[in-house]
Amino acid sequence: MDISSRSSTNGDTHVSVNENSSAQSDAPPAKSPHGMSTRTRLLFYLTAWLIVLLPFLFWWNTWFGRQLPDKQITEYLRDDKRPRHIQHALVQIGERIARRDKRAARWYPELIRLSAHPVEEVRNTDAWVMGQDISGAGFHDSLLKMLQDSSPMVRGNAALSLVRFGDASGREQIVALLQPAKILAPTAGRVMDTDRPGTAIHQGGIIAKLQPFAPAAANSPSSGSTTTEVRSPISGRIHSISAATGASVAAGAEIATVDPGDEQVWEALRALYIIGRADDLPVIRPYERESRDIPDRIRQQALLADQAIRSRASAQP
Repeated sequence: MDISSRSSTNGDTHVSVNENSSAQSDAPPAKSPHGMSTRTRLLFYLTAWLIVLLPFLFWWNTWFGRQLPDKQITEYLRDDKRPRHIQHALVQIGERIARRDKRAARWYPELIRLSAHPVEEVRNTDAWVMGQDISGAGFHDSLLKMLQDSSPMVRGNAALSLVRFGDASGREQIVALLQPAKILAPTAGRVMDTDRPGTAIHQGGIIAKLQPFAPAAANSPSSGSTTTEVRSPISGRIHSISAATGASVAAGAEIATVDPGDEQVWEALRALYIIGRADDLPVIRPYERESRDIPDRIRQQALLADQAIRSRASAQP
């Protein structure tokens, strides 16, 4: 009786243990005090970490202020597949020249080569860097050639750099930096969309979208469906829109005008303070007026340029 009873009791106990094990295996995952499972919390923290990390990595890889070792500068200068790498290296070289680091001269042949690079932003940065050292062999000649560049910004930067060489050959290009840029239709078509006057815009920003007219003989359903993006050649602010959405325009027709940005105006006025002529005063004087659209430092620089030009003109026989 006693043995049977104990055996029965042991059997019951064994069944009870198995039942508890089954119950535990079917139990839901452990939850935090806030009602969130450990797995969900880990996924949440990982996502938050990536949200912070990815923008940082993008910024770190595109920030031109990040210091590059000599070997990497050389590699970046020849990385034609990544124009921003070339720009990064150029900026670093410009900073070294500004610090009078004589070792920067090792890359001067590369600067001359890049003056004919197919990417506009590279040529633009290159023109600025070559103006940092007036003793650079070949820089002056390269900058003179860049005055004929297809890009107004490259022409302007080359002209500004030439002023450092005491060369006023780019005076007309500098005066043009003070004037609004006229945005023309690259082809005949219908305006599909435009930005608004007063909108700030970066160089290369889209001002309008144009749908070219389909050729009369074209019968394919895709004819005329391609949209052309009309972009601003300079950074600044949209002054006016000449073609409303839905309007038809001819090739070469004016679509918009863009006022130059403050930094562009500032650099042009500084250059004209040195090389400006009396003929340039009508372009300078609009920046002398008091206006909320004209920063005080721009107005003061315009007044100084005006005074310097008139002083030179009165000193001439």
